[in-house]
Amino acid sequence: MIYLKTFKLSNSKSKNSNIYPFNVLKNKEPDVFLFDNITVLYGNNGSGKSTILNIIAHKLNLKGKERNYSKVDGWLPYFEEYAAECEYEFGENEYGIKFSRIPKNSRYVKSEEILYEIRKIQQDAVLQESMESNLARERGLEKAKEFLKTKEGGKQFARFEFAQDKYSNGETTMQILEDNILPDTLYLLDEPEVSLSPQNQVKLAEEINKMSRYLGVQFIIATHSPFMLGILNTKIYNLDTEDYKVQKWSELENVRYFYEFFKSKKNEFEK
Repeated sequence: MIYLKTFKLSNSKSKNSNIYPFNVLKNKEPDVFLFDNITVLYGNNGSGKSTILNIIAHKLNLKGKERNYSKVDGWLPYFEEYAAECEYEFGENEYGIKFSRIPKNSRYVKSEEILYEIRKIQQDAVLQESMESNLARERGLEKAKEFLKTKEGGKQFARFEFAQDKYSNGETTMQILEDNILPDTLYLLDEPEVSLSPQNQVKLAEEINKMSRYLGVQFIIATHSPFMLGILNTKIYNLDTEDYKVQKWSELENVRYFYEFFKSKKNEFEK
């Protein structure tokens, strides 16, 4: 399902190239973004992937948007003014009727949020181990086990049990995303592959494809992961180009770099 059909960045320019977001988007002449069920904003560091996601989040007033102020002769909301000047168009449902709003639970999920949740889960897991160890020293191992079976002990350790399960399965990022993505919504994801191994990046891309196809979820994703790019059923905007050209994943610089690197090592794999 496509809830957000198009998005046009502001034509506004600033004389001061150090003001955000003009400093990120300078020397760029993008056309209108035309979104699919899954759309990727690809680019190297500093290309503006996260900035554009945040601009969209601000314009649509999505949960997770970040406030940004630039200090030039006082505090002025340059970012907010820029976002306000952007334009967008809603998509249509399966009957050809245009949506009048973005789905209620839509949101912008940043890579920092994912890392923060991972740290909280890991800290909870470590804290549980510490508390269990202290209980064992104070009450003895058997009495500590008995306490944990009681109602009081169960309540005390309920959230830690959750943390321990997530901490031990090695797929925390995937679980966080799967637990929080709802059907029939729009999600802006900023580098969701953060902390994932290549195998799990592939799994995550496969899950995103499924959620888009079967749950009616629209995704706009910022990533430069070749594993995500190679699996996602997506349109890719290359933000490293001046006009944000639409390209195939196999044409992208980062992907080509991986390809050339492993090709140069071909003999080592075939020994």
